[in-house]
Amino acid sequence: MPSRRTTGGKKAAGGRLDWWREARFGLFIHWGLYAVPAGTWKGEKIGGIGEWIMHHARIPAREYERLAAQFNPVKFNAEEWVAVAKAAGMKYLVITAKHHDGFAMFNSPCSRYDIVDATPYGQDPMQALAKACRKAGIRFCFYYSQAQDWHDPDAAGNFWDFPDEGKKDFAAYLARKAKPQVRELLTQYGPIGLIWFDTPRTITKPQSLSLKRLVHRLQPACLVSGRVGHDVGDYGSMGDNMIPAGRVTGDWETPATMNDTWAFKSYDHNWKSVDKLLYLLVDLASKGVNYLLNVGPTSEGVIPAPSVRRLKAIGAWLKVNGEAIYGTEASPYPCEFAWGRLTCKPGRVYLHFYRWPRGPFVLHGLRNKVKKAVLLSDRKKKLGARQTHDRRLDLHTLELTLPKRRPGKYVAVVELQIAGRARVDEAAVEQADGRLSLPAAAAEIRQARGGSPLTIGRSGATQNWRNKSQSLSWTIKVPRPGRFRVEALTAKARREPQPGRHRLRVAVAGRRLSSELRADGVSDSPRAQYHPETISRLGSVRIERPGVYSVTVKAEPIGRQGSSGLAFMGLDLIREG
Repeated sequence: MPSRRTTGGKKAAGGRLDWWREARFGLFIHWGLYAVPAGTWKGEKIGGIGEWIMHHARIPAREYERLAAQFNPVKFNAEEWVAVAKAAGMKYLVITAKHHDGFAMFNSPCSRYDIVDATPYGQDPMQALAKACRKAGIRFCFYYSQAQDWHDPDAAGNFWDFPDEGKKDFAAYLARKAKPQVRELLTQYGPIGLIWFDTPRTITKPQSLSLKRLVHRLQPACLVSGRVGHDVGDYGSMGDNMIPAGRVTGDWETPATMNDTWAFKSYDHNWKSVDKLLYLLVDLASKGVNYLLNVGPTSEGVIPAPSVRRLKAIGAWLKVNGEAIYGTEASPYPCEFAWGRLTCKPGRVYLHFYRWPRGPFVLHGLRNKVKKAVLLSDRKKKLGARQTHDRRLDLHTLELTLPKRRPGKYVAVVELQIAGRARVDEAAVEQADGRLSLPAAAAEIRQARGGSPLTIGRSGATQNWRNKSQSLSWTIKVPRPGRFRVEALTAKARREPQPGRHRLRVAVAGRRLSSELRADGVSDSPRAQYHPETISRLGSVRIERPGVYSVTVKAEPIGRQGSSGLAFMGLDLIREG
C-alpha cells in the first residue's frame, strides 16, 4: 500500500543528503531580540509564539529597534550549548541567523542592524558556535527568513509600518539584503550543513530557485530546506509540529517545540514530558522523518533548564537505543500500531514498544525469516521467536516471548535480525490487539475525471474530498470471524468545524454502514496534542469467516464552496468481544 503523499527531497541531490538521512535528530534554536520582551510588551502578555511578538503586538520597527540596546547575552557559552546538543544525541544544530523581525544574529557587513553593530554585546555568537560544532562533530546550520523581514519596507510581513503593498519591491529586497546575507552566512563560518529557509510568502519560483542556486554555488554540499518555496528544496519540511499519520515517501523533517513557543517566553511552562518527546522521535523515525526539536534561550544566552533536562533524558535513551533511530528507514507497514512503532535497516527490524505487552507478543504480516531477537538494552539475552504461516490467507505470524517487566523507563526496543530487507503483507492485517488500522495515506483513491482531485496532504489527511464520485479503498486480511466496531478519525480542516458536517458510507466485506460524523471522542495520540483529531463511531459490522476482504469509504461532504473538504485521516476496525 504505497503512500500517495507529495514527496520531499530530490534524488538528484545524490550524496548531499546522506549525512542528513543518517542524522534523524537535530536541535533547532530560536534566539533573537524577541527574547528580551519574552512574550510581554508594555506590561501586557502577548498571545502567540514568542518570536512573533513584533507582529502580534504591531510594534513599529523604529520602536522594536530599541530592543537591541538591551540585548546583552553575557551568559552565552557556545561550547555549553553544543554540549547540550551532543548529550541529547543530536547530529545537527540549526540556529536563527535572521528571523522575521529582520535582526541579524551574526556580523552582517551589508547591514548594521545586527548583533555586532547594534547591541552592547558586540560579538558574533555564530563564530563561536561554528567552532564548537566542528569540535563536537555536529553539523552547523542556519535558519534564514528569506521573504518576511518586518524591518524592511520592501519585504513581506510588516503591514502596520508599510501598508502599501504596491510600493514594495521584493526583488530589490532580495538583491539588497537577503542574498548578500545568505552569501555572508556561507562565506564567514566554514562548512554549513543546511540553510533552513522559512515562510516563502510571495516569493516566486524563479526567486526560490535563484536562492537555492546561490547556496549550492557557494557551498555545493549545503542543503536547502523545502521552505525556500515552490518545492525546490533538497528535502521537504512538514508544517510546524506536524506529525504525519503513516509513513511518507521522500525526505522530510518536522520542526517541533517542547512547549507552546519557539522563542523564549517567560511564562510558557507547558513543557512536553520526556516520554511524549521520545514518542514523537520514534514515531517520526518510523515514518522516515527527521525530528528538529527546538529550544528558546533567554536574552542572557541561557537555554532554559526544563529543556536541558529533557534533552539529557532523550540522550540517555539514545545511548542505549540509538541504532534503532540513526540511519534507519521507515516502517514497512503502512499503518500505526497501538503498542508502538517499527524502524528498519537492511537485515534488521526494530520494534519500539510504547506499551509493554502482557504475555507473548504477536505481530502479523512480517514475511522475513527472523534469525534472532534481542533487547537493545540487554543483547546477551536471546528472546524466544516463533514464526508460522497460514497458507490459506497467506498470513505470516511472529510470536515473541518477552520479559514480564518493561526494560527501562521509556520506550523499550527489540531488535529482530532478519534475512534481507523487511517485507510485509501489502494488505492491512488484523493485529494481535484486534485492531485493523486503515490510514488514508495507504488507500487506493478512486474518482471521476474533472474537478479538483482528492489528494492526501502532508499530515496524512484527505484534501478536496467533496463529492460522491470520490472514494478510498483498502484490502484487509481477517484471520478469524467476529464483529468489528468501525471508527473514523478526522482532523480539523482549515477554516472548517471539526469534524465537519459530513456523512460517511462504509462497505466492509459486503456489509454497509452510513453515519454522519460526530465527535464521540478525541485521539490521545501525542501527534494529536498539536493538531487535534476526532474519533467518530460509525457502527459495527460482522465478518462471518476468515478471508481477504475490501473496505471502501465514500463521503457526502457538506462544505462551503472553496472549502478544503473532509479532512479524513483513516478508519479503524476494532474487534468487539
